[in-house]
Amino acid sequence: MKKILAMAAVAALVAGASAYAANPFSDVSTSDWAYQAVSDLSDQGIVEGYPDGTFKGGRSITRYEMAQIVARLMAKEDQYNAEQRATIDKLAAEYADELDSLGVRVSNLEKKVGNISWSGDARMRYQSYDNSADETWQARLRITMKGQVNENTTVNARLTTDNVSLKGDSDAEVAAEVLNVNHDFGAWDITLGRFNNGFGNLGGWLLSSTYGMDGAQIAADFGRVDVAVGYGQFNSGRNTGFDPDAKDWSKNSGVPSDNQDTFYARANADFDAFDFYTNYYTNVESTAPQWRDYDIWGVGLVVPVNDFRVFGEYWQNTTAPGTVGEDTAWNAGIGYGQKDLKKPGTWQLDVAYYDVGAGIYLGGTGWQTDILNTLNHSGKGTDVARFDELKFWYAVGEVTLDENVYLHAEYAFAAEGEGHEGDPNDTWTVSLNYVF
Repeated sequence: MKKILAMAAVAALVAGASAYAANPFSDVSTSDWAYQAVSDLSDQGIVEGYPDGTFKGGRSITRYEMAQIVARLMAKEDQYNAEQRATIDKLAAEYADELDSLGVRVSNLEKKVGNISWSGDARMRYQSYDNSADETWQARLRITMKGQVNENTTVNARLTTDNVSLKGDSDAEVAAEVLNVNHDFGAWDITLGRFNNGFGNLGGWLLSSTYGMDGAQIAADFGRVDVAVGYGQFNSGRNTGFDPDAKDWSKNSGVPSDNQDTFYARANADFDAFDFYTNYYTNVESTAPQWRDYDIWGVGLVVPVNDFRVFGEYWQNTTAPGTVGEDTAWNAGIGYGQKDLKKPGTWQLDVAYYDVGAGIYLGGTGWQTDILNTLNHSGKGTDVARFDELKFWYAVGEVTLDENVYLHAEYAFAAEGEGHEGDPNDTWTVSLNYVF
């Protein structure tokens, strides 16, 4: 839209807010059809010209310029009537990202334009699985809702479809991955219900159940340090548990049983030169078989170096059966870049080496490949004896193709297994993702 047309529309929005004003710009003649609108808005301080005293009304207005105008309108909201304020709030919602970059607070915007805000994403994914000639083509849709109860309380939900197979028939059932209430008390907040929870770097490799955790969490942010403790049960949703012969790994949660209560605690510290974090989770009064018992702790480190980052972790399951090496895991890697959904062409890539014992991995990874499912985490002496320890390289990359559209890829390669004949094949996945 031409700048002068945009100003006419804005002037119509705030009509009657000011009296006739003098001509402020050398390139806007008193005979121009939009002269009155431009001069009025200038007099109110809503629009500004260029240092040479011109307005340049024939130029196309940018979103950033429009956001500046909306910010000035927001600062004068008490001068307008209810209808005008409602229109300003809608403009603020449209230009929320640009307003945020200007440092304009829009934290209460959801309450102004409606108590509920919506967002979502869609994914089209191809997967090539290890030790199998099978491949999958899948689609998924997620809808996220945030309801503002009051200034400190929100209701949060995310509904997701099954991974719908694009090869053959497939129904798309819908489930609630997230459904919780969050109470914000300043530095502290409490979450009750079903919420996301995961452990391990690069997308929660160690544990990141698709259907979240059912329970309660108390978190606190002290500036450079934030902590959280929680209690509940990991939720496998409609999944029936780990089936090592299944070809559709999206149906395999492998997470600790729904009947196992879990306590966890985590802390993160930002020391400028590096970030350090520690995690602990354990099942409480477990009645599970020994291979499902867990008492796991871990530490991690991230060191940023300009556009690079160096990272690593160490984990141990103190109750895991088996020999030394099966109850621990460690990784080390390097990353570069940062994807920005608003900037096409931006990208990031992380590559790491992993050494994972079967006793540390309980299933339910956040990764989209099945490399970790070749571990013998389904119990000793079963018909599905696999690897007791796995060493491999893992790469995760993302690139923004268009605004809110990005390509995601994961690749597990050069794997070596111990405790069983042969080694896992390379496994990889690539997906197109759309955020709205």
